[in-house]
Amino acid sequence: MDIAGTVIGAAWGLLSYLVPFLFVLTIVVFFHELGHFWVARRCGVAVQAFSIGFGRELVGWTDRHGTRWRISAIPLGGYVRFAGDANSASVPDREVLETMSEEERRGSFYHKSVGARAAIVAAGPIANFVLAIAIFTASVYFGGRAILLPRVDTVEAGSAAERAGILPGDLVLTINGQPMESFADMQRVISARPGEELTITVERNGREVTLTAIPDLREMTTPFGKQRIGLLGLRASRDPGDWTVKEYGLVDSLRIGLTDTWYIVERTGDYVGKLLTGRESTDQLSGPIRIAQVSGEVASMGGLAGLINLAAILSVSIGLINLVPVPMLDGGHLLFYAIEAVRGRPLSEQAQEIGFRIGLALVLMLMLFVTWNDLQHLGAVFGLGAT
Repeated sequence: MDIAGTVIGAAWGLLSYLVPFLFVLTIVVFFHELGHFWVARRCGVAVQAFSIGFGRELVGWTDRHGTRWRISAIPLGGYVRFAGDANSASVPDREVLETMSEEERRGSFYHKSVGARAAIVAAGPIANFVLAIAIFTASVYFGGRAILLPRVDTVEAGSAAERAGILPGDLVLTINGQPMESFADMQRVISARPGEELTITVERNGREVTLTAIPDLREMTTPFGKQRIGLLGLRASRDPGDWTVKEYGLVDSLRIGLTDTWYIVERTGDYVGKLLTGRESTDQLSGPIRIAQVSGEVASMGGLAGLINLAAILSVSIGLINLVPVPMLDGGHLLFYAIEAVRGRPLSEQAQEIGFRIGLALVLMLMLFVTWNDLQHLGAVFGLGAT
């Protein structure tokens, strides 16, 4: 047995997942923190540090404004530390705040108006959405979009499509009045509406026919876990003539970028709503391990372009997660500021401390849960525990 070869192979396999994962995560984290940083600077807040990663500094430099830019040893996140922060979690240092001079107060985040503080905090998630829109827009503008017409090649026996009267050769024009430009558009609409009645207009032998279909609910296994989606049971056309690459101008590319970003937001909201009502499984909740696995797979199949698009998807997800009104997250801070704006004064230090502790506990529990989910998924992938 070649132990050295096995070790080298395992190390190479680990790097093939780890490097793409860190590449994607660094892009997303950098733009999130850049949002906080940019708005803080516009509001006159002194920024002491901008860090990619946590822990010991590996590389760093100080700019002319006194901000220390650093790359740290644990590359699983990042932070911006303002004057008056006690640590990287932006917990205020009360002792330092109380002893600040008047000039230092002018550059202190905690002495800014509630509106300025809310703008700085909200800028992180907003930057994530802007990044996703920019990536999707650039992808379409510079590369165009390969479009497969929504023409039906075959219909599965006993499927929802067959029950609805859809025939091979039909060209799907609209679903519920929404134009279908491509087969991918049709898949998006149908997969999101299992069990719902859909009005489908098709072109058949030169005339329009309106049909009613109810997609069947199917459970599909994806890299992020099992997903319940709607399926009609039809296959796309195999005719090369139904493929085209369509180019878009800047305005249309931006429209598609916005649409693609909103689609992720909408699907995430739909999943969370179904999860809370017991209609979805927690299997889709993923943590760093599964994201690293997916990053490696995307890098091997889609290269740099695939990784950039994965960064856009994760950027939307991180933006949404940070808006959840849980203390320790940006949404929790925004909740405190909203209460402060209504009351005319902030919550007491004790109330905020309790909130932060509850938030920390919730975040840690979520991290433990998604890590367990990831480990179970890896076990299933490699056949561990199978009977």
